[in-house]
Amino acid sequence: MDSQADQNLPATASTTAPKPTGAVVEAASDPPVNKMRRRIVWATIAGALTTFFLMFVRFFLPRSILEPSSSFRIGAPADYAIGVDTKWQQQYRIWVTRTSDRLFVIYARCTHLGCTPDWKASENKFKCPCHGSGYDSEGINFEGPAPRPMDRAKVSVDAEGQIVVDTGTLYEWPKGEKSEFDEDGAFLRV
Repeated sequence: MDSQADQNLPATASTTAPKPTGAVVEAASDPPVNKMRRRIVWATIAGALTTFFLMFVRFFLPRSILEPSSSFRIGAPADYAIGVDTKWQQQYRIWVTRTSDRLFVIYARCTHLGCTPDWKASENKFKCPCHGSGYDSEGINFEGPAPRPMDRAKVSVDAEGQIVVDTGTLYEWPKGEKSEFDEDGAFLRV
């Protein structure tokens, strides 16, 4: 009988494994990854590395300071009358002074602490606003703490008859020493 009973059963029942009797627990899937947060972190790292690389490259490049030329033209000697002309004070920090026989350029820097004095035409003197040093119309100190006269810039006349001033070359009169104001280049004869 056994053989007949086996023949009546479906073929799949005898070949399949028995089912487990306990309950099946399904695990919850992992939360989705916050891709925006990862992008921000990677962008920050890339930005920092780019900045460091640019700073590294900039270290090897030469630095240049763009300064105005110390040599410039200020016009013909005939353009200046006797006395002090202040039209170049703001642009070049100089005064053009003409006497009866000379024309020279005073560099507008107080020899005490480097302030820029003012020209007081009514008093016929330069007066430093910082500590009260006083200079006559030729830049010679006569009052206040200034230790010596103001410097004079090198002047020459070019081929076109224009006055060329070079503030890179200054003539001094150090305290207790010989004056450089009578050297060639410190003035023009007019």
